[in-house]
Amino acid sequence: MLPLKYLNGYPEHLQQRARELLDAGKLGEAVRKRYAQPHAVRNDRQLYDYVQALKDRHLRQSQPLGKVLYDGKLQVIKHALGTHTTISRNHGGKLKASREIRIASVFRDAPAEFLRMIVVHELAHMKEADHNKAFYQLCLHMEPDYHQFEFDLRLYLTALEHESA
Repeated sequence: MLPLKYLNGYPEHLQQRARELLDAGKLGEAVRKRYAQPHAVRNDRQLYDYVQALKDRHLRQSQPLGKVLYDGKLQVIKHALGTHTTISRNHGGKLKASREIRIASVFRDAPAEFLRMIVVHELAHMKEADHNKAFYQLCLHMEPDYHQFEFDLRLYLTALEHESA
């Protein structure tokens, strides 16, 4: 049976349906048809502005962002689609923290909903470090369709992986 690493935690009947669509060569087509709207966020400056606008809307009181960028090595090295880090530096006896969000470059060409989902996920980590109930409630506050977008993103990544194999 074909392993579906992006769908491991989902019920077997959903994995089986994904396998059927993969075998028929229709999984990627089905996801692309459902999410046909591309986004216009092409470079790091546009990504920073996009993330900052979401942060300003939902997390006004959180720490400012120092850097936001697309990272071409992220998926390969970290086995992640996005990361958030806090970097502390000593400036004249004072400790300064800078927050960074890195988004895998696969999202540069992904549908708009998937970019929004991963940005919401990384912004939620600014308040909640762990993937707990409060974290997912915050994700849902910022994006009410978060869970559906996450599942469909996993289908999209599965299709991309198998199309490139």
